[in-house]
Amino acid sequence: MDISARVQQIAADALAASRLLSRCTAGEKNAALMRMAEELLHSRDRILAGNQRDVAAAREKGLSAAMIDRLTLQDATLEAMARGLREVAALPDPVGRVTSMWRRPNGLLVGRMRIPLGVIGIIYESRPNVTVDASALCLKSGNAVILRGGSEAIHSNLAIASVLQEVLKKSSLPDHAIQVIPFTDREAVSVLLTLDEQIDLIIPRGGEELIRAVVSQSKIPVIKHYKGVCHIFVDASADMDMAVNICVNAKAQRPGVCNALETLLVHADIAGDFLPKAAEALEQKGVRLRGCGITRKILKNIDAATEEDWYAEYLDLILAVRVVASMDEAVAHIEKYGSLHTESILTKDYANAQRFLNEVNSSTVLVNASTRFSDGFELGLGAEIGISTTKLHAYGPMGLEELTTSKFIIYGDGQVRT
Repeated sequence: MDISARVQQIAADALAASRLLSRCTAGEKNAALMRMAEELLHSRDRILAGNQRDVAAAREKGLSAAMIDRLTLQDATLEAMARGLREVAALPDPVGRVTSMWRRPNGLLVGRMRIPLGVIGIIYESRPNVTVDASALCLKSGNAVILRGGSEAIHSNLAIASVLQEVLKKSSLPDHAIQVIPFTDREAVSVLLTLDEQIDLIIPRGGEELIRAVVSQSKIPVIKHYKGVCHIFVDASADMDMAVNICVNAKAQRPGVCNALETLLVHADIAGDFLPKAAEALEQKGVRLRGCGITRKILKNIDAATEEDWYAEYLDLILAVRVVASMDEAVAHIEKYGSLHTESILTKDYANAQRFLNEVNSSTVLVNASTRFSDGFELGLGAEIGISTTKLHAYGPMGLEELTTSKFIIYGDGQVRT
């Protein structure tokens, strides 16, 4: 069977599995997820051996440090994956939940019930943990999933998926609820993106180039975010020590991820006091600063920021810094250069905090907290299947609820339309 035929068969099997999975009980799904968590840890050696092959190949190919960081699995990573499976199992099942009900003048009782989307295709780079997170969330929400990871993680993904599939075969759930495309050829993705009669949604996870390529080819609706140009605005009333701590965490705790801080905006009233303290703490973490003209008058030895820097998603220990005269200027900067991902305001002023929440239109907006909390796990979703900066049908980190839709249910007692 050639690649095209194999991918079409995978999609057909997923469609059949989705119809069966939508009828499975929460108890059946939860039992499988708990067993997957156990087997993932029991299969540690098999999974890490596959991952070591991938990491070695990635180093030989000269992939970036950020890419290798996302690719690498360790014992702690596997434990986090298992914990994520258990936490998804513990979450309320959205499938079948009636979210509203009302009675019409003619006596009809009308409601809305949450149902699975159907079949979801995930196209992703590097991160093998996506194989587990996506499988868990799709399974719990009643969706079959087709996983197509990058060639750099093929051995890791196949090893992880084999563990999950072995559990499915021993459970009451359909065998093909979780499938991995075993080919690294790009033809497999091209075929997958044409199968709009079998697949209901595509979610790409990776760099901007990958996501734009998927969007340009797909006949299937795509949930996406192109990049994470995340901002922190340090308001004039901010607690300086807290602000320094938050900015260091947002930039340096893990710089190669989409919710890391990329541009720091500082109110002019406190820039002279705040920037030297922040620069010292950031530079201790290896962060290189690029600043506007005002910033460079305060911090003499940093590079000048160019227009391109304000648009940049560095995914590295580089931070663009701009001094602004007001919140209006900060919000205008975010509107022009932001990517609708995540923004935070650091302030003691309640009115300013509320105004920032109301006026900044990004998918996640925080007050006095690091941008690194824009994450499904951190927000209590159990795990996330991705972050959407498209507003249909989900916005921000996507968990179980975002992997369902709703249908109308209507109870009557003989009504006919006149």
